[in-house]
Amino acid sequence: MTSLQHITHVYFIGIGGIGMSALARYLNEQGKIVAGYDKVITSLTKQLEEEGIDIHYNDDFNSIPAEFKNPDTAQVIFTPAIPATMDELLRFRESGIPILKRAQLLGQISQTMTCLAVAGTHGKTTTSAILAHLLYKSDVEVTAFCGGILEEYNTNYLCSGTDVMVVEADEFDRSFMQLSPDIAGITAIDADHLDIYGDVATFEKTFHDFASLLEGKTLLVNEQVAIDGIKVGLVHGKFKAINIVIAGGAYHFDLQIEEVIHKGFCLQLPGKHNLSNALLAIAMAVEYGVSIEKLKHALVTFQGVERRFTYRINTEERVLIDDYAHHPTEINAVHQAVREMYPDEKVLAIFQPHLFSRTKDFMNDFVTSLAQFDKIALLDIYPARELPIEGITSQVLCSKIQKLEEKPAVITVLEKEDIAEFIEEMNTRVVVMIGAGDIGVEIKKLINKPLNNEH
Repeated sequence: MTSLQHITHVYFIGIGGIGMSALARYLNEQGKIVAGYDKVITSLTKQLEEEGIDIHYNDDFNSIPAEFKNPDTAQVIFTPAIPATMDELLRFRESGIPILKRAQLLGQISQTMTCLAVAGTHGKTTTSAILAHLLYKSDVEVTAFCGGILEEYNTNYLCSGTDVMVVEADEFDRSFMQLSPDIAGITAIDADHLDIYGDVATFEKTFHDFASLLEGKTLLVNEQVAIDGIKVGLVHGKFKAINIVIAGGAYHFDLQIEEVIHKGFCLQLPGKHNLSNALLAIAMAVEYGVSIEKLKHALVTFQGVERRFTYRINTEERVLIDDYAHHPTEINAVHQAVREMYPDEKVLAIFQPHLFSRTKDFMNDFVTSLAQFDKIALLDIYPARELPIEGITSQVLCSKIQKLEEKPAVITVLEKEDIAEFIEEMNTRVVVMIGAGDIGVEIKKLINKPLNNEH
């Protein structure tokens, strides 16, 4: 890595983030001395510490070892999620030490390998995880920076070599424009992050800008994406899934590439959206040059990504599904998957809205997507980086759903401490808990203190 060759010490501000921790692991493996700050201790930060990375949890510049403050041999990486007023960040800026955003570091690394990048408003974590798994199992020397924990490997960072890099191309803050992709896939371009982009047209333009990075290279796009590229889909495209059969909770299908049909593929993840994600990952691997037979054997063993339609409880008495969905399109996808798996059962959804701005921008779409469930409870909005917006609350969203003619049987706003009791009261076997905030913490509490005294 040319630009980091002289660097011996790398300090991460926000090291426990899903994207940051993968980069910290990579640089640690490359022989750099890595340390960092994070606000809270998590399972990810514990894993990093076990791997020899020093982490502290107080914003205290003076406690950072001097080696990380040498402008000639040290490098600081930060995530935009960190407030600009944070003392360590301010002091590093004053000290003249080179500071890079996470996206800039990814961009530098992407120039050192064949870069396979997955972009899209939804599905990029699952698609890039499937792609990483396919290449890893097909004996490709791959380094993968994933935006979620891969169930089989219990990590967000997978490495068998440095020929190929798999990375999520994140549209937030136009981060993906830093990358140098050789093959890219785009899953979807539904509007999001309007707090940053301002309007839908500007948001969509940034995906066209990303596509322009692939001129003379290979761009694959989902059949519903209005960008020129090799189309991949369930209905039309160069790559298609045909003869789809659902059996035993899995998709069995044949892969059609132009006029040639390759039989006998199997995906163990429910939901049409996941079938589309898998198809895009397969197409990218084929374009890179992996054999169909290897891909077929690898796909059937993919176990999924944590918090992407993850079964937390799956017994006769209760099914509890955990999903990261935080956009109306993603909620629709969860609904489609759960109806496909449990066509004859009532479904209770517990949703934690993520960001006041997103709730405001898509209020009516949230009403429509949530109203598809039989019973719905809302937690308060998770603010993340935002201050409240007047008139935007879970109660407002709840009352809009209540005004619908065809509405769920139960619609309520719920306190976190009442979740377990509410689930018992509802007496609904199939429960989905969805959202990108800290709802995952509440789900873990339910598993540790099982519902209905399940064991």
